[in-house]
Amino acid sequence: MTGEHRKLSGPVMIAAGGTGGHLFPGQALAEELQRRGHSIVLVTDERVQRFDRLFPGADVFAVPAATFGGGGLVGFFRSIIKIVSGTTQSLDVLSRAKPSVVIGFGGYPTMPPMLAAIAKRVPTIVHEQNAVLGRVNKFVAPFVKAIASTFASPKYLKDRDRHKLVLTGNPVRDMVLAVADQPYEPVTQTGEIRLCVFGGSQGARVMSDIVPAAVAALPDAVRARLVVVQQCREEDMERVRDAYLHVGIKAELSAFFDNMPAEIAKAHLVIGRAGASTISELAVIGRPSVLVPLPHSLDQDQKANAEMLSRAGAAWMIEQGDFTPTALRQLLDELFGAPGLLSVAAAKAKAEGKPDAVKRLADLVERVSRGEDMKLIASGTDDDAYRGTESSVNGKGQDV
Repeated sequence: MTGEHRKLSGPVMIAAGGTGGHLFPGQALAEELQRRGHSIVLVTDERVQRFDRLFPGADVFAVPAATFGGGGLVGFFRSIIKIVSGTTQSLDVLSRAKPSVVIGFGGYPTMPPMLAAIAKRVPTIVHEQNAVLGRVNKFVAPFVKAIASTFASPKYLKDRDRHKLVLTGNPVRDMVLAVADQPYEPVTQTGEIRLCVFGGSQGARVMSDIVPAAVAALPDAVRARLVVVQQCREEDMERVRDAYLHVGIKAELSAFFDNMPAEIAKAHLVIGRAGASTISELAVIGRPSVLVPLPHSLDQDQKANAEMLSRAGAAWMIEQGDFTPTALRQLLDELFGAPGLLSVAAAKAKAEGKPDAVKRLADLVERVSRGEDMKLIASGTDDDAYRGTESSVNGKGQDV
């Protein structure tokens, strides 16, 4: 889509909540749509205080939501009550906001607003960040207008819904794009070695348990050059700081970094989980990584994400059961001893990135809002610039 962006008949409603993996693509889309002059409505769960700062200028509504995990029969019925309540409240939000289109980013907080939008026959889109179709997205897929995807063939997508699939890639935030052109600086013989470590909302503790012990066992000459930037939980901060001080390693620790993409861009190597946003940001910025998938994530989506980047030669995957101080120390010793491996992986990560994913998704939102023919949208017949031939972590292939 080129040229000016015509005003839509109503605001764009974004349904997103839960973890950063669902929120950050929604934030990226909101930033792009606002640049195009469109108004944004965010519907999220009741933890809205954590999220509203990510969506400046948006009208933000919190509605009840629940997952069906655990609690037995009583928990099941409590979840049903919350989802029904959230759907009812979402219907009220829809009546007041009158959006031209609703897009959901998966995760259980999106279920009520997506059900409400489908019931009111508002044009709807879901975006799937992972290589595995999430449970909410899988449930609503038969009823939505379009399924935007990071991957060419997300697992569990049914054949009946495949005609709705549109490859957009996974949108990354403006702060990621701001450092996307920063070149990778190879590790030198005598200079600093910068290591960036984070675990996301569900995995920082294992990094605090394993990484300090692993780097403490590295040769003295390597430790002397090492600079670690690490996300830690507050309760782990003191012991991790003491561990690094004990072996003389420079370390900057925080429970939250305001601009983690900038820290990733400065790193020679990243150690982290394999959530969809992490994978996409590593690819767009172009940094090598050691990925430790969350072992109990639904449908093993993180493992599938990590395998994609590992097969591309851009990362090394270690499953959590094998993620020991000894195993990590051996890998770090190998990589820091042959830094050309890191430079090659950085280039391969960069090749997998798709920094224009947010523009593709915004184009799709505009076109669905205007009621364009889904066959034309999915085929990409009117936008040759978006054609491709192969799948990657940020969605190379048949596009918008």
